[in-house]
Amino acid sequence: MDSALSDPHNGSAEAGGAANGTTRPPSTPEGIALAYGSLLLMALLPIFFGALRSVRCARGKNASDMPETITSRDAARFPIIASCTLLGLYLFFKVYFPNKSYTGSVLKTWKAQKSKKGKTAVIQNPTTRDNHRFPLEIFSQEYINLLLSMYFFVLGILALSHTISPFMNKFFPANFPNRQYQLLFTQGSGENKEEIINYEFDAKDLVCLGLSSIVGVWYLLRKHWIANNLFGLAFSLNGVELLHLNNVSTGCILLGGLFIYDVFWVFGTNVMVTVAKSFEAPIKLVFPQDLLEKGLEADNFAMLGLGDIVIPGIFIALLLRFDISLKKNTHTYFYTSFAAYIFGLGLTIFIMHIFKHAQPALLYLVPACIGFPVLVALAKGEVTEMFSYEESNPKDAAAVTEGSKEGTEPSASKGLEKKEK
Repeated sequence: MDSALSDPHNGSAEAGGAANGTTRPPSTPEGIALAYGSLLLMALLPIFFGALRSVRCARGKNASDMPETITSRDAARFPIIASCTLLGLYLFFKVYFPNKSYTGSVLKTWKAQKSKKGKTAVIQNPTTRDNHRFPLEIFSQEYINLLLSMYFFVLGILALSHTISPFMNKFFPANFPNRQYQLLFTQGSGENKEEIINYEFDAKDLVCLGLSSIVGVWYLLRKHWIANNLFGLAFSLNGVELLHLNNVSTGCILLGGLFIYDVFWVFGTNVMVTVAKSFEAPIKLVFPQDLLEKGLEADNFAMLGLGDIVIPGIFIALLLRFDISLKKNTHTYFYTSFAAYIFGLGLTIFIMHIFKHAQPALLYLVPACIGFPVLVALAKGEVTEMFSYEESNPKDAAAVTEGSKEGTEPSASKGLEKKEK
């Protein structure tokens, strides 16, 4: 997960310039302001609408749309899992592709000399006389990124289709033949039959899926930054909508752990920035600073990791549901945390622009998103209510409801009959 807001002067821009043997012209103040403002706006949209949709999602009855609840144990383990994943990606790209231009020139010699029997071939560079060992050709960076592109192609289409479905429903005519479908996979038979996938959809969903596939093909063929951002926004909105924290304490554990994770991997090492530049996948939002000069073909990007949107976003969505649980017809904590996010991300952009260095956005977002609502709760005397607010797992609640329909109540009545006998 890329969780750093990167300055193009320090990131992909320099890499691109070095590869081409040219130096990029400095970005104009207008281009910089447009890029940073667009990143800020794109970050706010999935948080705001995702939080609103998370309320409807928590009340939904469709099992396929039920949110995934994050417990305190999950929150404590998440930074460790994320660190292992990030380090694994870094080692993979660093070990296999330490220098793309150098490796590419030597790899041509290796292809001509590789052993037919073994999986690797040892060659000597004619200039350095060093031994270099290369993996099979199947592990080239192009193939790996192609595999990742296909993976995110499928995920992106599904996420984008789910995102635009509520908006598209308004454009369908009343007489649209909206047939219902069900995708059901089971294993076993008879009493041992178990559902693996049970997904219900209709003709309108198929139309949304077709429109999303057009964006998917565009991304797969061109890797255009607009297609990347459409998928990134869809991933972010779905994450805020479908990932739910069970209480505020869990949110503090998650944000606190990722605060340390983000600061260490950005300031302590070059791992985060390296993976972000090597990983060709819609896991970040990008916007060109040279858009005014080059138009849609601009290539001098500033970027924001999706982790900087989803992680604070699910906490902000939790505070919105807490606001609703108070039944005061106010959204004080939601608006406070939302304003805190704007302040934190704005501070991140400002510091990054001043120091010309990639910044761990959670360094500024976590204290703001937690601190501001807690201060409001202290002022209103609602700290106890905030930290005692608990959300039950909707999947467990659905199981209890289904059990009561199918046999829980009859089994209770049987117990009463036994006592009477």
